[in-house]
Amino acid sequence: MTRWTVICRSFVLPHTRHVRSVLWLPCWLLAASTAAGQVARAPASAPAQAPAPQAPLTLAAAIDRAMSGSPAIIAARTRRAIGAAGVAVAGERLNPEGRFEFDRDTPHQAYTLAVPWETGGKRGRRIDVAQATVRTTEAEIDLVIAQTRSAVRGAYFDLLIASSRVALLDELLGLSTRARDTAQQWFDAGDAPRLEVLQAELARAQAQNEAAGARGTVVAARAKLNALLGVAIDAPTELVEPELGAPVAFDAAVLRARAASTELALLDRRIEEQRSKILLARALQRPDITPEGSVTHGFGADAEFQTGWKAAVAISLPIFTTHKFGVQLEEVTLTQLTAERDATMSRIAGDVAAATAVASAQREQYVRYRDEIIPQAIEVENLAQDAYRLGRTGIAAYLQALQATRDARLRSLQAQADLQTALTDLERAIGAPLLP
Repeated sequence: MTRWTVICRSFVLPHTRHVRSVLWLPCWLLAASTAAGQVARAPASAPAQAPAPQAPLTLAAAIDRAMSGSPAIIAARTRRAIGAAGVAVAGERLNPEGRFEFDRDTPHQAYTLAVPWETGGKRGRRIDVAQATVRTTEAEIDLVIAQTRSAVRGAYFDLLIASSRVALLDELLGLSTRARDTAQQWFDAGDAPRLEVLQAELARAQAQNEAAGARGTVVAARAKLNALLGVAIDAPTELVEPELGAPVAFDAAVLRARAASTELALLDRRIEEQRSKILLARALQRPDITPEGSVTHGFGADAEFQTGWKAAVAISLPIFTTHKFGVQLEEVTLTQLTAERDATMSRIAGDVAAATAVASAQREQYVRYRDEIIPQAIEVENLAQDAYRLGRTGIAAYLQALQATRDARLRSLQAQADLQTALTDLERAIGAPLLP
């Protein structure tokens, strides 16, 4: 029971139905206005977002999710409606003109209908330009998709590397904590100096500090990836580390770029569109004609007839506007686009060569870390841990071994990050997925 209802019932007169109804009316109005005000003051609901992935995402699954949920791709696909509307507009015909004349002289009335007629196939050329624009729009959408794919790949491995770094630092933090506890026990037992406890405390504090900073990097990388996937920024996205693929050769990458580059495809579509514009500009040089037909009425009383007709043809004279410079403008634009395509192809070849060289070197470095250096570093760490636990070495040698293992594993992660960055740059330079 609401507050307004209680107030109203306290003023109801017994055995008086009419008064009760009169008193209830303002109460209901006040209650309704209060509810409406609360609804009006309620905050607007946030726009719906795609649900966060439940299972860990592979790279392919993340790209598929971005293809359907990325805000950039969704916004780019709305351009298709603009292109379809442009084709419809280009297909419109000129409206006829009607003229009504009332004269003092005979004939007193004249009713004229003029139908403009475009010569030179102007309407067809406009439709060709609009359809070429639609194809250009599709190429622009493909370019946005390729750019989003590269961005998702980069963000995916940024999050993966950051998560691996946090896991490594947490593991080192645990080892430092156990070393601190062991040093404290030995100090309490009188078997170790206070210096070893302080050294262990310092190593643990450094590991704890680095782990805290790495967690912030994970949060930032996850937010970036979630934004690309179209899910909530703070969604707990988990990833699956993919296997290391085969190396990409330079010749194969260049051939792939020439055949599937979305950037080159966009320039090709723009060149086709520009050629259509040149044909339209040349068609505009043709003068249009306007046939007219009139019905006249109201001749003199002594005239042979009271209703007559007349016909005329009007033609636009290309005296002041010949569209000559319009044709030159479109031709110069075509020349510029052709030169831009050649320059883009040269740039892509250079970018592909640079990214391929970096990816090859980083891949070799990462494989050496994974197969040789890291297993040796872990073995040294285990031997140092056993020697320290058995009292054969001091805390300084053990911490030095932990630091060496930490540095080697972090450099391995950095080599993996550099490799994936180079592959992302290579995919961005190609303008298409690395593999067809």
